[in-house]
Amino acid sequence: MNGGPSGFHNAPVTRTIVIASAMLTIVFGFRGRPLRLGLAYQDIFQNFRLWRVLSSALTFSSTPELMFGLYLLYYFRLFERQIGSNKYSVFVVFSLIFSTLLEVLGLVIFKDFNLSTLASGPYGLIFASFVPFYFDIPVSTRFNMFNIHLSDKTFVYLAGLQLLLSSWKRSLVPGICGILAGSLYRLNVLGIRRIKFPKVVASFFSRLAWSSGSSTHTAPRRNVIRNMPYAGQQIQGNYSSAGRAPVPEPPESSVATLVAMGFDSTSARQALRQARNDINVATNILLEAQTR
Repeated sequence: MNGGPSGFHNAPVTRTIVIASAMLTIVFGFRGRPLRLGLAYQDIFQNFRLWRVLSSALTFSSTPELMFGLYLLYYFRLFERQIGSNKYSVFVVFSLIFSTLLEVLGLVIFKDFNLSTLASGPYGLIFASFVPFYFDIPVSTRFNMFNIHLSDKTFVYLAGLQLLLSSWKRSLVPGICGILAGSLYRLNVLGIRRIKFPKVVASFFSRLAWSSGSSTHTAPRRNVIRNMPYAGQQIQGNYSSAGRAPVPEPPESSVATLVAMGFDSTSARQALRQARNDINVATNILLEAQTR
């Protein structure tokens, strides 16, 4: 199972976060300060070093955490491709803010249980992403290993478990806070899922992420799809009228690619049949259906 097409195509927000997190971790790592970047009760409530909130949100405290964290951030780019960069930006901001507030609350609650500092890094965003991953991404492949039933989602869960327990209580609390933040977003608390940033804000990540020719702006993607000659009902009409030749059964690899982008397998198969197994046209059909 993968996150769709390789690279950061149509995922400028994810690319910005991955690059920023990697660079900040490397910079603070050279200075020998990553272990001191996590949220600390003393820094927040006694010394009022609020800048620690920002630094701890993106900087990992160790190389193993950086490796697993960047892998998960990169994999979860499929959600940005699914809902668009604008709404994904809202998800990122909401997850980081709410998870940080919950972490601060956790410091207050557990200050007497030898938990004065939490692990640094975008735990809130990563573990908030596990909520839609669990509910919205179906299993496309199942297999057995040593008589244990596994699926293509298992390895993502294992990477998340490794990151969750990497620093024991210091990383466990931020991970749980991220899951709670993701649950609040899924429950549409305060109508957050209907909110969109202004276009000038939505395009900021695309410019910041050094957009290349292969990663164009994603905000106007749906408008482009509407204007394509193969989009929506026009495709369906063309293929239904010209459906004299039998359409081969969609390849499982193409179905798996669309499922990895967040579409259910039934809709993916129907779109591929309409598009005569052209995966790009099928993607346009599915995206057009979401805009109706």
